[in-house]
Amino acid sequence: MPRYIAFLRAVNVGGRIVKMDALRAHFEAAGFTGVETFIASGNVIFDTKAKAGPLLEARIEAALRQALDFDVPTFVRPLAAVAAAAERSLFPEKDVAAAGALLVGLLKPPVDAGAQRRLDGLDPAQHSFKIVGNELYWLCKVKQSETKLTPGQIERALGGPTTMRSIVSLRKLVAKHCVQP
Repeated sequence: MPRYIAFLRAVNVGGRIVKMDALRAHFEAAGFTGVETFIASGNVIFDTKAKAGPLLEARIEAALRQALDFDVPTFVRPLAAVAAAAERSLFPEKDVAAAGALLVGLLKPPVDAGAQRRLDGLDPAQHSFKIVGNELYWLCKVKQSETKLTPGQIERALGGPTTMRSIVSLRKLVAKHCVQP
């Protein structure tokens, strides 16, 4: 049975606290099996016969809306796609080493054709962005606490929603859940 990772936005931020055991129970109640969570930022690993895509994401979003009474934008990826996203090296290593953060944003397709141009206009002295498929790579040249760039500005530039994960967290997730023994 295919195994996926659901990346959830708006979980355990802004007062929307969801315990991981409750989150696992909500996924199991929605019919998913082999449910595990990874850190408390809305990463759920699960099995289902359904194919990844908008219908599966909508199914999860509907189940979580009913269970939690708030919207939870959901981005589902097969394990291999998550591993590939974590391995990508798009910026020079010296720039990554000097940066405040490297983040990966999960996107819903299709990404607007003008998104890269709009992102490039968001304070290029402090931020570099690259879109590859359904992922956004954000090299933040300052600490996240020092940037004036907001998630809303990034989503407006993208023309759609995203949820961000640090490359460090993403690689730890891959090491634990995406590597075959």
